[in-house]
Amino acid sequence: MGAHGVVQSPVLVGRDSFLTLVERRLTDAAAGEGGLLFVAGEAGIGKTRLLSALAQRASANGFAAVRAAAFPGDVQSLAGLLLDLASNLLPARDPVLSELGRSLTSRVRGLADAAGDAHHRRRVLVQDLTDLLVSAEPGTPVLMILEDLHWADELSLDVLGHLAGRLAARPMLVAGAYRSDELYPRLPMRELRARLLSQRLAEEIRLPRLDLAQTAAMSSALLGRPAPAQMVQAIHERCDGIPLHIEEFLAAIDEDTPARRPGVAIQMAAVPDTLGDAVLSRARHLAALTRDVASAAAVIGRSFDFDLLTMVTEDDPGEVARALRELQDAYLVLPGADEVTFDFRHALIRDTLYADTALPLRRHVHERVARSAVDRGYRGAFISAHFEQAQCRALAHEYAVAAASEAASVSAHGEALDLYRRAVRNLPAQLPALDRAALFAALGDEATATDDNTAAAEAYQTAHELTAGAGDARAAAALVPRMVAVAHLLGENLPVRVGMLQAALDSLDGVAGADRERARLGSAMAAAYLVDDRLDEAIQHGEASRAESQRIGDDEAALNTAATLGSVLVFAGRMEEGWRLLENAIDRATGAEQEAEAARGYRMIGSSASALVEYDIAERWLTEGIGYAEKVELWNHRHYMAAHLAHVQWATGQWQAATQTAEQALADGRGGITTQITAQFVLGYLAMGRGDWDRANDLLGEAFAQGDRMAEVQRLSPPLWGLAEAARCRGNYDTALRHCERGCQASADVADAASLFPYLLTGVRAHLARGDVDAAGAWSDRVAAMLTARAIPGTLPAIGHARGLLLLARGEVPAAYQALQAASASWQARRRFWEGTLARLDLAAAAAQARRRGEVAVLTDEVRTTAAAAGAAVLAAAADRVTESLGAARPTAPWHPLSEREFEVARLVAAGLTNRQIADQLVLSPKTISAHITHILTKLGAARRAEIGAWCATVRLDAPQ
Repeated sequence: MGAHGVVQSPVLVGRDSFLTLVERRLTDAAAGEGGLLFVAGEAGIGKTRLLSALAQRASANGFAAVRAAAFPGDVQSLAGLLLDLASNLLPARDPVLSELGRSLTSRVRGLADAAGDAHHRRRVLVQDLTDLLVSAEPGTPVLMILEDLHWADELSLDVLGHLAGRLAARPMLVAGAYRSDELYPRLPMRELRARLLSQRLAEEIRLPRLDLAQTAAMSSALLGRPAPAQMVQAIHERCDGIPLHIEEFLAAIDEDTPARRPGVAIQMAAVPDTLGDAVLSRARHLAALTRDVASAAAVIGRSFDFDLLTMVTEDDPGEVARALRELQDAYLVLPGADEVTFDFRHALIRDTLYADTALPLRRHVHERVARSAVDRGYRGAFISAHFEQAQCRALAHEYAVAAASEAASVSAHGEALDLYRRAVRNLPAQLPALDRAALFAALGDEATATDDNTAAAEAYQTAHELTAGAGDARAAAALVPRMVAVAHLLGENLPVRVGMLQAALDSLDGVAGADRERARLGSAMAAAYLVDDRLDEAIQHGEASRAESQRIGDDEAALNTAATLGSVLVFAGRMEEGWRLLENAIDRATGAEQEAEAARGYRMIGSSASALVEYDIAERWLTEGIGYAEKVELWNHRHYMAAHLAHVQWATGQWQAATQTAEQALADGRGGITTQITAQFVLGYLAMGRGDWDRANDLLGEAFAQGDRMAEVQRLSPPLWGLAEAARCRGNYDTALRHCERGCQASADVADAASLFPYLLTGVRAHLARGDVDAAGAWSDRVAAMLTARAIPGTLPAIGHARGLLLLARGEVPAAYQALQAASASWQARRRFWEGTLARLDLAAAAAQARRRGEVAVLTDEVRTTAAAAGAAVLAAAADRVTESLGAARPTAPWHPLSEREFEVARLVAAGLTNRQIADQLVLSPKTISAHITHILTKLGAARRAEIGAWCATVRLDAPQ
């Protein structure tokens, strides 16, 4: 999407209920029960889009559709709307409609030449024109669309009013649109609308603005990818959910804006010319005083109150009140509920009027606003913003610092970050170094909370340089754990991070009173070793830090260390002890309102459970943690947990949800590389399972490259396994085994099991596919020993599964069947979809070798249904290969490619039965029927139940089998 292009949303967002209504009215009209439907809303709200959708549906249902529109100035002309309608009827294919167009033209133009009583002529003409419209008998029902009725003349509207009362018995639907924000007093349409609605001769759709979620859906549709939440929030604030404004705004910004602090970029972007010109055109008709009042109000902001506006303008209150009434009549300003506050109708009106105010005048008004706001007790954030715009830098800094501290104290971290940035922009030259350092450290804290980690790193570095330069070793060392945490999020490797921490510890040698700083550095050291899966070092530093923190009463460090140790213990296989420690840390942190520690606790327990195949635990804590992090505005934690929730959704077969969650996490979480890696490898897994090999390799390759640079097993190993499994699925066994060896060695270096277990089965399958059973056995023994050493429950089903594959390859079918059946049950109990589904296919292969064809059919049909529900095309294809390897008769059955059960369901669908009725007839659950139908649609390449019925009609049951 290029800058300043013309874009239109490919989908109609937030209008489903209205589309349902218009479809009902079309159905009524087709049955001879027509009517008049008004579509109202402000400019840009989507009236034309809705009417276009109505026209498309009408044409598809055999309607003759004709459109007409009024134009600016028509209200002073004669029958302009009717003449436009007539000209559009003339080329109609239906001769009746074409003749109607000629008759309308003749009657309207003949009015000017007629003599006699003008009122009588007009009355007769209205009746005559109405008769013409209702007496025409075209061969099809008619949809008549009339746009911009707010500009329509009185005669045309008189005819429309008379027509409304005669549509109920005609196959005609009339849909008329008008701008609700331009329905000024004394306009003919205003009176007609009130009369027809009160007499129930018309009904009205009033299109609302899009809410935040709908704005997100529309923005994502326009961008062709999920829009970052920060970007959506900024668009919603500036465009107020008006669809045209969203389209215009996104067309006017640079293509790469979403990658560069998208919220700020949108907030700073100029109003698109098309929107600004429309506002200024309306403002030019205002009285001079009203324009001045509007400019002053625009300087105050989107919302303003009467008393502040009067103080700023220094005008007589009565004059200001009259100006506000004119602004309301022009639909530029709306009164608040208290009749003292006012709002611009939408943000872009305010932005346009603000930009149109001369810079010197703006600065003068900003200063008056700020000083008046001080007198009236306004919030510091408001005051500091106006002082900054007025170039009163010292005052802007003073009020910004105080307001930022207040915002941070109530977890308004986004606002606090903006305020600290304002304080830095207006930094007084004489501010002492340690005060400057404290300011930059606070800015870093808020940037970290909002996931702007590059800005956080820069702020912390500046603060560290200032404190070190001032000779305050303790203050400098206190910054290092935060600097290291941010460095990790930016991809720095373990040796660099440990080196930073050790240097800080060394700087405290001989420094009295530094116990707190040493304890926190020890806690950070434990966390650094944890994320590299060096569990012994993590325990050593963690236990020492925890003891020291408890001794000196540092609850913050104690809670962080407890969360670290809890994660270490579960990865070390001490599950019960570790989960308990993590849960207690969260309970204590939330109870003490230590928000950062609580959010980190949620992050640690949720992500650990995700990696350890404890999906019930992961879902609970990740979902709860995401909600908590959103509430306290700790966005890096929120986005990271969302990426891990996507992993859980992939792992448990919820692939549609996983796609949405991972794509949004990737769009939102650009500030942290750990979030990016996780979201990317999840999306890579999904692409792999769907057979989109190029996308899978791109995503997994990028995630692995970033993880490899960090040199952390939990970053590099998951995407590397995805590359290995994708290579195996495509028959590239040497590549798969090379990746498996790399992943195994990475885990062996740190005695890891959590990231290792998927490689066991990938390697065994790749060796067996190459016909090397001995190599497969050696691989299995080697990896299984590493998994057994840690004894993490969620990883152990892989050992039995691999054993079953080896037994099957050696021809020991009964033992293989038993091992694979146990593995399948274990994976199902763990809710692990990928390996669990493959285990069912392995069981089918064992059943085939035992010549149990019926069981093979049941298992492969089950896999196809499960795979179809998830969208796992690769698994569905694998099921087909198992069936085909048997030389079964299924492909030649007349209902191929469906199974016999699926065909039975399809025939009942074709007969018009609902899912509930089919379930009752076949004595199955509605959920099972739904899964069957999803699978049927996938196999047939169909989108609707009607297509299933059409296909069933082609099946010849007497065909040879």
